[in-house]
Amino acid sequence: MAYNNNNSEIRYLTPSSVDVKKKKYCRFKKNGIKFIDYKDPEFLKKFLNEQGKILPRRITGTSLKFQHRIAQAVKRARHLALLPYVTDLMK
Repeated sequence: MAYNNNNSEIRYLTPSSVDVKKKKYCRFKKNGIKFIDYKDPEFLKKFLNEQGKILPRRITGTSLKFQHRIAQAVKRARHLALLPYVTDLMK
């Protein structure tokens, strides 16, 4: 049985998608936000996962300065019971 070399290529019906990673940016620097309000739990929920944990910088793209401010605001909101410490399916 002869093996045909030209037909051994693997062909796909759709071209394999190449994931183009978007450059992460700090939304606070881009929009000129200087103050993060701990009394706004809906805004702070964007930086929490389903269990209520604070999302890391590598996922959100937030700069170090604003990541500290977000963490402080979330902790203050938790202390005032505006946000839960832990939960099942917050979003």
